[in-house]
Amino acid sequence: MCGALAPEELHQLVDILTDVELSAHAPLFHEGDPAEHVFNVTRGSIKLYKLLGDGRRQITGFMFPGDFLGLAVNSEYVYTAEAVTDVKLCRFPRRKLDVLRERMPKLDRRLLALAMDELVAAQDQMLLLGRKTAEEKIVSFLLMLARGQERRGEKVDPVHLPMSRTDIGDYLGLTIETVSRTLSSLRKAGAIVMEGTDRVHLKHRDRLEEVAAAMT
Repeated sequence: MCGALAPEELHQLVDILTDVELSAHAPLFHEGDPAEHVFNVTRGSIKLYKLLGDGRRQITGFMFPGDFLGLAVNSEYVYTAEAVTDVKLCRFPRRKLDVLRERMPKLDRRLLALAMDELVAAQDQMLLLGRKTAEEKIVSFLLMLARGQERRGEKVDPVHLPMSRTDIGDYLGLTIETVSRTLSSLRKAGAIVMEGTDRVHLKHRDRLEEVAAAMT
């Protein structure tokens, strides 16, 4: 977002932001809280989730450096945001940011593009949950993380998994046992190599891309 602004415009944006730091597992905001701020992740990762009527949790996304939270125009946050790791964010008061958007067309267009990216990500997750096998879901998830690392200018391999197996399952609609079993199966097949529990080397990315693209 900052790359789209002139120096004097960037100065106005910096004037309204506040740095926020969270420890791992601490909430940033809860579903139903007044949506008074927009956040930009600058370090660490955050998970977004909703609690279902029966008490189950559905994770709707993971946020990494460069990602924005709270862009959707609602009076209340529609999900809970919780730190996966220690996190640092920039916090922008929504009203002040809206004033800057009116003054700066480039900023407004960029934030609109980011909101559209959020919509596309939600549509991709619907596909994951509804039409793919467990293996296709896990492979798609690993490739999604790899593409995110590449977009942020990080090394694509290994893929970092800061979230727990339970978090992965709650995002993909799988049990923790299925997540662990599927990762083990991919490892035994030589498709991936595990480095501890939080790093995954993608050994045959072309073949993994084919698996992710397959439909049931």
